[in-house]
Amino acid sequence: MARATPGPGTSGMTTFATLDELADLVAARRGLYVRWSLGPATDMAAMSSRDELTGLALPGLSANPLDVEEWWDGRPLRVWVARRLYDYSHLPRIKDSRTRPWVLTAREAARGPDNEPLVTDVRPLGWIEDRVISEADRVVRHHRTSWGPLDRGGTAGA
Repeated sequence: MARATPGPGTSGMTTFATLDELADLVAARRGLYVRWSLGPATDMAAMSSRDELTGLALPGLSANPLDVEEWWDGRPLRVWVARRLYDYSHLPRIKDSRTRPWVLTAREAARGPDNEPLVTDVRPLGWIEDRVISEADRVVRHHRTSWGPLDRGGTAGA
């Protein structure tokens, strides 16, 4: 069962401790996103992400949708959620070790340079524990060993 945890600007925010808890939330609700950042307290002060290439302030926070697409065609929801988490699990390593994933509801305002949703009217729902990311990693690796997170380790122009 998800539990509440205190924190600056996130008092009472739920913490999702298992992949199944998060999958249950996705099954019960649409319009959910996951964001990897320092957290809602930091993000909601600016309510803007920045394009790393140009430095341009974007009209919302970059986030990734958790809603299941129709083409998924009844496959396991747990695998869907695992993949959505796994795709950006490299961010704490390459951005800031304090970067953590959290779940939110929001309104999509635009699309960012990588075609990611840029969201506003953000309502934080809960943190995602590190062990959920470890579970997601195991689920994805069970399906394909040569596939990895979006940070593929390639070099520009290669």
